[in-house]
Amino acid sequence: MRSIAILNQKGGVGKTTSAVNIAAALARADRRVLLIDLDPQAHASMHLGYELNDGEASVYDVLVSGASALEALRQIDDRLMLMPSHLDLVAAELELSGKDERETILARAVQPLYDELDFCILDCPPSLGLLAINALAASREVLIPLQPHFLALQGLGKLLQTVSLVRGALSEHLRVSGILFTMFETGTRLAQEVTRDVQQFIRDSSPEDAWHWARVFETHIRRNIKLAECPSFGQTIFDYAPGSNGAEDYMALAGEILAMIEPPPLPLAMAIAQLGMPDGPPPLPPVAEALATSEPEADGTPPEPESTPPDSPEVMAS
Repeated sequence: MRSIAILNQKGGVGKTTSAVNIAAALARADRRVLLIDLDPQAHASMHLGYELNDGEASVYDVLVSGASALEALRQIDDRLMLMPSHLDLVAAELELSGKDERETILARAVQPLYDELDFCILDCPPSLGLLAINALAASREVLIPLQPHFLALQGLGKLLQTVSLVRGALSEHLRVSGILFTMFETGTRLAQEVTRDVQQFIRDSSPEDAWHWARVFETHIRRNIKLAECPSFGQTIFDYAPGSNGAEDYMALAGEILAMIEPPPLPLAMAIAQLGMPDGPPPLPPVAEALATSEPEADGTPPEPESTPPDSPEVMAS
């Protein structure tokens, strides 16, 4: 199972919209997907048209009351499940303050589900507190939605620092797998400049950095009024406006996510960088590739990243 935290401490960047529609797009690609709503505002739950009834378990009960993950799951459709949020989650950080291993409660709760799922998408709150740390500890990948604005870049450094701290203390396999530009406006000079700056920042990183192998997605989520409208109807963009730019963009993004593979282990990544191959090693023959996948140390080279699908709808999304 691939577990991906959708994280940005800045609000209004399309985080929940991306979490919901990425989960829905992956489910439409015939993958078994769980969406975990970790925002006390429960916007992801509302986006899917789900309203928690009295007495029903939510992610709050999993974190604070010891409920099992299975008790909190809700089936949205054949391939998509939801672990809904609740307003009580606002107080969760205070209630968890005295608990041992409080940062890994969610990771331990969802572990029994790993064999039943292809993807777990976690919609994080717009903060870097204990709820976000639980999401990171339960994830192997971080996807950062980002508006191509100068001020959005200022918070990126702190966000990456948090990911690095969690990686060092709780989850050594955690990495930033992708940066997604949202609300992108075609042809604007600022969007182009910010995109280039982020791409250069990733290229300049070292193999030890949690974001070294991150992909700046070729797909940009264009500014689209349909994406703003669909939550009020409790529908994903694919149900509300399947022919819209928003639906087209998120399906293209799902294709890029499905095409991604794991980066090589850290010692091997450093060796690749020293050999002057920052984008990875040359292609391997099928037998060598199979050996590298199962035992990377056997030949000292990781598998070649799979090719990405064709460019998604032209421009970027701010």
